[in-house]
Amino acid sequence: MNVLFLTIIDFETIEEKNIYTDLLRVFRKNGHRLYVISPEERRKKGKTRVQSNDGVTILKLKTGNLQKTNFIEKGISTCLLEPQFIRGIKKNFSDIKFDLVLYSTPPITFVKAIRYVKNRDDSYAYLLLKDIFPQNAVDLQILNTNGMKKWIYRYFRKKEKSLYAFSNKIGCMSQANVDYILKNNPSIHDTKLEVCPNSIELDKINKKNNEEIYRIRKRYGVPDHKVIFIYGGNLGAPQGVPFLMKCLEANEDESNSFLLIVGSGTEYPKLKHFFQARKLQNAKLLESLPVVEYKELAAASDVGLIFLDSRFTIPNFPSRLLAYLEQGMPVLAATDRNTDIGKIIVNGGFGEWCSSDSVEQFIECERKLLDESIRKQYGTAARKYLEENYDVENTYKIIMNAAGRKNV
Repeated sequence: MNVLFLTIIDFETIEEKNIYTDLLRVFRKNGHRLYVISPEERRKKGKTRVQSNDGVTILKLKTGNLQKTNFIEKGISTCLLEPQFIRGIKKNFSDIKFDLVLYSTPPITFVKAIRYVKNRDDSYAYLLLKDIFPQNAVDLQILNTNGMKKWIYRYFRKKEKSLYAFSNKIGCMSQANVDYILKNNPSIHDTKLEVCPNSIELDKINKKNNEEIYRIRKRYGVPDHKVIFIYGGNLGAPQGVPFLMKCLEANEDESNSFLLIVGSGTEYPKLKHFFQARKLQNAKLLESLPVVEYKELAAASDVGLIFLDSRFTIPNFPSRLLAYLEQGMPVLAATDRNTDIGKIIVNGGFGEWCSSDSVEQFIECERKLLDESIRKQYGTAARKYLEENYDVENTYKIIMNAAGRKNV
């Protein structure tokens, strides 16, 4: 099959490590020809170019800034994606007949590009639903449905409905996502949706011995005698940074736990100022690290953290969970009550959950995870759950089972 993947993730090669490149490598392994359109954001000052290697052709398409920028710039750049992607397809892939089109949210503004390819090639369109927009922006009070910004909401809501309508199949991260889409989009038949979870290529657990852990922690200024709770990833509005700050302050009274925050995003400057002003002794903030260095630091930590804003009505399911499970780490999640990630963590026996509006609950969960025997039990269950539920090979089979019905 000729497979076209549309994304706003910036990568140069599918040898990189993330949930999308892991999936694309499985497609390549199974003999499919891959074509990818990935942005070259304006801040990089690069040009549109095509690069081919090992059965994969990547069109690096010059776009506006889409990641780690303010809401207005991101919104404008997102709205311009449709004509940019269509031009890119026409100019560079005019002689390629695509059998399968894969794309994820965000963004929801690929509709016309998908429609163009579907109409031209009679392609099968598979949506990997990773984000429910614009409702997530409403939840965080970035947009509203009745006030001055209602027209922006209505524009994007129309785009969202069109995206769902033009997709042959919608793969959702969890059952809560399936239920939410059906409840809020009654025109969609339940046969169009299925659970197609975030997944990764399974690597061996990178366990460190005590000497290595000591060396790594010393390098980053992390204490070697405390239980390290690490958060790694985006630091933006969805993470509920004000609640995170309250947890950091409350943790100052805990003698055996240390909170390590690693990441970047729109809320990073605010968090950095908070650390400087409070002079926290029981926590550390690091800006984003290269993947290899972060994985090494995570392997020298004890518990993985997940944060989501308590105001969310949509069921987010952060992919960073997989990085923790891969290392066989127990997980502590502080989230809203609408996502089912907490239920999965608790029922899977590999961590603790609390609502992200209760600092007291967070500290209680943290204290429970100070017990080494509990951490060991949860860690073993974490890796087992990953292998049984989030292997990228299974995700490939789910997609091919859907696309195969069209005999592509």
